[in-house]
Amino acid sequence: MNRYTRDQIAARVAQDIPEGAYVNLGIGLPTKVANYLPAEREVFLHSENGLLGMGPAPAPGEEDEDLINAGKQPVTLLTGGAYFHHGDSFAMMRGGHLDICVLGAFQVAANGDLANWHTGAPDAIPAVGGAMDLAIGAKQVFVMMDHQTKTGESKIVAECSYPLTGVACVNRIYTDLAVLEVTPDGLRVLEMAEGLTFEELQAATAATLLPH
Repeated sequence: MNRYTRDQIAARVAQDIPEGAYVNLGIGLPTKVANYLPAEREVFLHSENGLLGMGPAPAPGEEDEDLINAGKQPVTLLTGGAYFHHGDSFAMMRGGHLDICVLGAFQVAANGDLANWHTGAPDAIPAVGGAMDLAIGAKQVFVMMDHQTKTGESKIVAECSYPLTGVACVNRIYTDLAVLEVTPDGLRVLEMAEGLTFEELQAATAATLLPH
């Protein structure tokens, strides 16, 4: 079965981020999106640890240990960028000042419910963190994730079985198999990996899909 690579998923998300948008990229896979935003498109990247105006990852050897994102990865700061108090950063998130946040997920339900912080594993992060603020505060929520778990279980489900991060908050899902939009009628397929049929995609998905 053909699948998008993680870089291809990141590049596809970057296509859907418009000029002038204020965007938070979550920890993990979403951070790759920064590397695929066109240089001529002005997008303001926000990090919950207190950065606005992040650029792509620095070249090897050019890292600044004081300039990191929320995942503790080294980043660059564009001309005009700023860093500020953690509390001010959360005020931006909770106050509805972000146009888009891009998050990873363990599960997304057909109605847009998001579960991305706990699976019940004993070594899991013990709290939901800033994801809940982003999920509710951003005007749009994009999710990037593998379509299935390593054991082949669908991460797109009729109802989430893991604890929720946010209720009915996801607008669009980008996976290694497809791009899906959450609509009042259900999950609509916008794009599929080359060579993949709708029937194959549906068989890999534990929620009912609607053709484009």
